[in-house]
Amino acid sequence: MKRWQDNSWVRSMRIVLDFTAMTADVVGDRHGLTVDEIDAMSSAFAAVHEQINKQKEAGDLPFFDLPYDKQMLSDVLKTASRIVRRCENFVVLGIGGSALGGIALFKALAHPHHNLLAEEKRRGLPRVFFADNIDPEEFCALLDLVNLEKTVFNVISKSGGTAETMSQFLIVRNRLMRRLGHDRHKLHIIATTDPSQGYLRQIVKKEGYESLPIHPGVGGRFSVLSPVGLLPAAVAGIDIAELLAGARSADKTCTESNPWKNPAGMNALLQVLAYTRKKKPISVMMPYSGSLRDVADWYRQLWAESLGKRLDVSGRVVNVGPTPVKALGVTDQHSQLQLYMEGPFDKIITFLTVERFRKGITIPRGFKHMDGVWYLGGHTLNELMHAEEEATKFALTRAHRPHVTIRLPEINPFTVGQLLFLLEVQTLYAGRLLKINPLDQPGVEAGKELTYALMGRKGFENRANLLTAKSHEQKTYRIMV
Repeated sequence: MKRWQDNSWVRSMRIVLDFTAMTADVVGDRHGLTVDEIDAMSSAFAAVHEQINKQKEAGDLPFFDLPYDKQMLSDVLKTASRIVRRCENFVVLGIGGSALGGIALFKALAHPHHNLLAEEKRRGLPRVFFADNIDPEEFCALLDLVNLEKTVFNVISKSGGTAETMSQFLIVRNRLMRRLGHDRHKLHIIATTDPSQGYLRQIVKKEGYESLPIHPGVGGRFSVLSPVGLLPAAVAGIDIAELLAGARSADKTCTESNPWKNPAGMNALLQVLAYTRKKKPISVMMPYSGSLRDVADWYRQLWAESLGKRLDVSGRVVNVGPTPVKALGVTDQHSQLQLYMEGPFDKIITFLTVERFRKGITIPRGFKHMDGVWYLGGHTLNELMHAEEEATKFALTRAHRPHVTIRLPEINPFTVGQLLFLLEVQTLYAGRLLKINPLDQPGVEAGKELTYALMGRKGFENRANLLTAKSHEQKTYRIMV
């Protein structure tokens, strides 16, 4: 029996949402929320919850189904097993939602220095890299680092029209074909894309590449529990079955229409009320764990792209959306905390904390005559991390700065699966409460189309003409440094 099939272990691994420091009782009426304010939104939340349930039943929210998809899990595990046997390096070519989820899983659940370990220490697993930007210096450096004959490239794009990813793919394909020839190069490319449509699917059929499907209804920022995030995780040796079990466990807590019994619903309500009623347009996520650093990065896209909208669902111009900010405890106590403590009262902070770290290390005693150094001896870095976390939260509370804590018993695939699913559902609830569509991104499309025009894509000539005309009309203001 797997540990995630043991009910007692599952109960011990449940994550906790602590919103004590969001309440008026703790941070005051001006910045905190009263029970009455939360309860006044309960009927609105119940309506949103019912709307989402109807969409789920109609099959319109397929990301909810991913944790239960046994065939997908089996396909990903079999594919990962084949990949591990034939490469020393696994490189993900993807950007935005095609990379951020995979990066978050890799950072949270693989060895912190996985790629620097000797092969035997990696248990024969490949090094895993994410080429999530098109900076030419970075990409060239990566290609110089890996031996193409011992590398598999995972091209991730649902549409196959992602300019950045497809440019990387064309470069890699060309180099592989020159080195290995047309037939052999196919063993070094696997695509993750739409099951039937799009340019990348056409290329897969034409070239005969191995591939895994992305459900057409799952958007990039909600795709971490699909093959987009699961394949790189499995290749890195992460237990993706346990990850999905954690997501299923979180899903069960999101079935209640009463927000006091639904952690994703409650946190969505708190975030929306802080934004709309308490005028706090900035949402900071601050993990007190280096392993969860990139969960905050993934959350930034999830929150920003889902909630930042010009129009509401009725077509009215609203220009809404809280701005997500990434911080890291304890590092950013020495860079951002001064602003959070004494700057504008415009932020809500979400702490991600861990009760038990996977490793511990004791601080040795030294320099007895120096009080400012000697006191550290005999404690552990674990104790110091927890002490700084508690001190930061206490100081913020005394300064009337509202914050929420999501506490993980420990970091493992089960708890991370809970966390990611919780944040996805929370985002969906928040979007519906704000009366916007959290599943589209029209603002992103405008930039994409202008890029197509500048790069000479057929059918976008008018956009290019518009840009040229605009540049001639505008005055420019510049100062040489």
